[in-house]
Amino acid sequence: MRPFSTRATAPTAAERVRSILAAAHSMTVVSDGIHTEVRRLDGAGAMGHFHLHAPFEDTEAQTTTRVPVRLELTDIAPTPVRDRVRARVKVTGVLAAPYDAEAAQSTCMEFGQAVLEDAQGRTYITLHALEATELDPIATSEAGMLTHLVDDHSEVVPLLLRLVRPHPDSGMLRALPVAMDRYGVTLRLEYPHTHHDVRLPFKTPVTDLDQVGPQIHALLTTARRLSHTGHLLT
Repeated sequence: MRPFSTRATAPTAAERVRSILAAAHSMTVVSDGIHTEVRRLDGAGAMGHFHLHAPFEDTEAQTTTRVPVRLELTDIAPTPVRDRVRARVKVTGVLAAPYDAEAAQSTCMEFGQAVLEDAQGRTYITLHALEATELDPIATSEAGMLTHLVDDHSEVVPLLLRLVRPHPDSGMLRALPVAMDRYGVTLRLEYPHTHHDVRLPFKTPVTDLDQVGPQIHALLTTARRLSHTGHLLT
């Protein structure tokens, strides 16, 4: 777990993967050359369907049936931004028996590696890193919170734009929240032929879902104190 004293303003790759696994509503399971679309993940995430464990060290266990498996997940922004795919995750490993999509209990999976692919590139994550990472308290509520912000509080985004540095120029077509995590809110600024994301960090990382509202209000309070030229109003 990363200590908050480092004043982190963005999640690590391991934190992002754990959030994606927890919040997933669907995934593709590839095993024995068969692609199975699993869409029964609401509320439980991918790890409600699979249980990851370290590779067996028992020689006898390693000689039993070992079926390669790969989990594929796509992290999609819940808001109607341009280029909604935020990241892709692949988790590879081994099963002790052929995959059964109808199994009543979670499937035990010997972990191989996890790969996160996003705009920053490709990152490999170990099981140790995943197990050492606390689940972001916002992860499973992010989609609902962002859509609520867009649908019911459209006045918030123009205020948050006051915090963006450098301030967006007149060529910007629109701005929408594209992500939220325990460290802050990310806005996507869209231009005619491109877009880029800007993070607005919370004052302190959120440790409980009830803290999200006060943290957003703190950002808005700062934004209201700023004039349109970017100077604090006295």
